[in-house]
Amino acid sequence: MPPMKTTLGLCAMLVLSAPAFAQEVNLYSSRHYDSDEALYAAFTAKTGITINRIEAQANELIERMKAEGTNSPADVFMTVDVGNIALAEDVGLLQPFDSALIEANVPAHLRHPDNLWTGLSQRARIIFYARDRVANPPQTYEALADPKYKGQICIRSSSNVYNQSLLASLVEVHGADAARDWAAGIVANMARAPQGGDTDQLRGIISGECDIAVANTYYFARALAGDVKGVSSGIDAIGWVWPNQGDRGAHMNLVAAGIAAHAPHKAEAITLLEYLASESAQAQFANANNEYPVLAGVPLAAHVTKLGDFLPDTTTPTASFRTHAAKAQAIFNEVGWN
Repeated sequence: MPPMKTTLGLCAMLVLSAPAFAQEVNLYSSRHYDSDEALYAAFTAKTGITINRIEAQANELIERMKAEGTNSPADVFMTVDVGNIALAEDVGLLQPFDSALIEANVPAHLRHPDNLWTGLSQRARIIFYARDRVANPPQTYEALADPKYKGQICIRSSSNVYNQSLLASLVEVHGADAARDWAAGIVANMARAPQGGDTDQLRGIISGECDIAVANTYYFARALAGDVKGVSSGIDAIGWVWPNQGDRGAHMNLVAAGIAAHAPHKAEAITLLEYLASESAQAQFANANNEYPVLAGVPLAAHVTKLGDFLPDTTTPTASFRTHAAKAQAIFNEVGWN
């Protein structure tokens, strides 16, 4: 069977109805980069295991797996953030697995404490600013709420899982009351109502609509690497801050994956996760989207390297992003962060 790639929508009723057999693995993924094609092809060439892919948004895949129940053909579930893979965990769609290689290659804070999922690449959420308009940019996430930045900040909506995870991390570090004060401070400092994606926040700096923005680093690295409309042409005007370098370090989210609860090919699924966490695959998997590998010592993409060295947060458990997700959303609602 050749590698299969489809999406939901018109294909929503597609069922992988072929009988289960060895040497294949069914990947349900919300990660959809064409550059991964070569990586998956290399996996098949190395192991003889064919990857059958279903790609869609994480919430669509979760609903699909719930509807399929015990007959689900899903072997591996992959998301581009901890929040969504934890949603699958919450409704019993994942099962624990053991892998000495993953335990050796992926630091404990980037894995689920009960081995329900593992991180496969990291994405940093940091502070960007207008070089010519901000003489003293905030050096920490906490400082973003300082009243001196009133009317200057562009940031995505509270429905964005990256912001939910960031606020959840602040709940973990400082407690709910301090996190609520922080969120209220951000709302007071917004230059405009939240809108668009991370690239739109960077565009806001270029256009002058805002002076400071919060975004994942790979959006900025894409603009460095290529022609991103409204950003690349003015990118020299944007500076960046690696936050909290004097204490816990920069907030990191994850591309994460786990084994589906009813995986018909569990052994092959573990083999795929081990391959993606291996030294031979880590650079390509992370660099395909200008991210950071979970395996230490792996070379970075050229435009990621330009962002410089930094201290990542290795003390705040990524699993806490989900633990405090409901509290984070309640805080967003309380402070009027739309």
